[in-house]
Amino acid sequence: MFRMVRTEVWKLKRYHIIWTGVLLMLLSVFLTIFSTTAMDGTYWTFEHFTEQVVKNNVTMIFPVSITLIAGYIIAREEKDDTLKSILTVPVSYRSLLSGKLVVCALLSLLLGLASAVFTVIATLIMGFPGISLPAVLQTFPEIIFNCLFLYIAVMPVIAAAARVPNGHMAGTILAFVYGYGGMFAAGNMRLANLYPVTASMGMISYRSYDPAVHWNMFVCLLSMLTAVLVSVLLVWTARERATAKKVKEPKKAVTKKGW
Repeated sequence: MFRMVRTEVWKLKRYHIIWTGVLLMLLSVFLTIFSTTAMDGTYWTFEHFTEQVVKNNVTMIFPVSITLIAGYIIAREEKDDTLKSILTVPVSYRSLLSGKLVVCALLSLLLGLASAVFTVIATLIMGFPGISLPAVLQTFPEIIFNCLFLYIAVMPVIAAAARVPNGHMAGTILAFVYGYGGMFAAGNMRLANLYPVTASMGMISYRSYDPAVHWNMFVCLLSMLTAVLVSVLLVWTARERATAKKVKEPKKAVTKKGW
């Protein structure tokens, strides 16, 4: 497995779609900056700005971003017609898929780091009060690990889409709906603790200072473990496949009769 993961990490340097994920993390910060222009009387601080970035990551940006990137990485072997060659090493399709999912987990940490950096830079540019070294050191792990937990939440969608040829686009659409549903789940704390997408916020104690927010860490952890178990089951039951590209036979020229 270590060699599988190392090989997939080496492949990342040729995947330009990763920069799309970084740009989407930047988009999340831009959306948050845009929301600061609303004249609703909100007093913006570094802490509040960070919370809104996390909210945008959870409900709109990150589930789509990581599902799109993971689906692209998984489907690339078939697109390049290298899957049938890889499986002759021999290596099982389950091992190959598992290695790619582990690499995507590492990639989610990288995207979380990018999101945290963009958040701090945006706060400095906008001049929001409350930024300090302890606050920054607290923000970085919150955003980074929230992205990791979000990846775990959408991993069943990624694993399910990987079972279907060219299913990564459908998986991306499903991930958008799945993530957007977190906005409705957040209205009920019981559902928020159970729903994997919002449970990722509970894992970092999002807005725990608010008396109306009551996270049940055990339930949130159970939600994360359920997502992992479902993903493992989907990967374990994945069928071996190595489809070769079909080559169309050239049409025979029809010889006309007569002169």
